[in-house]
Amino acid sequence: MMDGLEENLETVNKWLDLLVEFAIKYGFQILGALAFLLVGMMVSNWIGTRLTKLAIARGIDQTLSQFIGSTIKFVLLILLIIITLGNFGISIAPLIALAGAVSLGATLALQGPISNFGAGVAIILTRPFVVGNVITVLGVSGVVNKITLGITFLTGEDGEEISIPNKEIVGQVIVNSHDTRILETSFSVSAETDTQALIQGILEILADHPDIPNEPEPQVGIHDFTYGGYVIGLRSWVPGQKYFQVRYDINHKIQQLLDKTGVELLTPSGLAIAMPAPGKAPSVHMGSGAGADGTST
Repeated sequence: MMDGLEENLETVNKWLDLLVEFAIKYGFQILGALAFLLVGMMVSNWIGTRLTKLAIARGIDQTLSQFIGSTIKFVLLILLIIITLGNFGISIAPLIALAGAVSLGATLALQGPISNFGAGVAIILTRPFVVGNVITVLGVSGVVNKITLGITFLTGEDGEEISIPNKEIVGQVIVNSHDTRILETSFSVSAETDTQALIQGILEILADHPDIPNEPEPQVGIHDFTYGGYVIGLRSWVPGQKYFQVRYDINHKIQQLLDKTGVELLTPSGLAIAMPAPGKAPSVHMGSGAGADGTST
């Protein structure tokens, strides 16, 4: 029993001697490499943050500025890791080969997210829109709140957050109205209507509305002609975050103007009905822009 205890003590002493020898031989080298890595990480983080702030101060878009800072920081960290591994005597050639194999497998397994990242880089570099713009894409509209490498975040008029994968944006038709949206509407009136007075009244409504800017100037006029009357159209820019609110308000004020002036919307009774050929049902010709109720379609 004593012999077994002595053997165990000798084994422990040998391991302790090896640890002491390793600490004496490589301890300062390890501490120096770790200190170099920590200081290097702090410096690279400071450089990346400083470059981001400098780019923003020079008028570069916030998203692009953050991308530049993050890219520089990432490159510096890679260089630090390579230098640190070299200090430990570790060759990076096998690691590069391993990283290549892992990257290939990850690319095949994560094609969707990687394509989002590639599309995000394209959006950041080409800048078809920036944070704060009002855009319409894929049938949705909102103010650009944040652009990341994978997802673009919009804020809708009702405050809802809309997340769109970047790969779904690239290649699509993007309507960028910056901080506004175009309001377009039209309606049909009879041929007896004093269109000049009606147009002037609508222009006054638009000029008095606090959310409709004077530049660019609102446009109101005869948008089209239809059977028995005219199609009155209006175009104006409104704040992107108040689009529907302003639209409904303007429509309500136009309705009040029509009631006040006695102008009636064009009804089916004022439309032309073509006589049918033998054996065919009659057809109603509504004309361009007029629906069954006389409003535009």
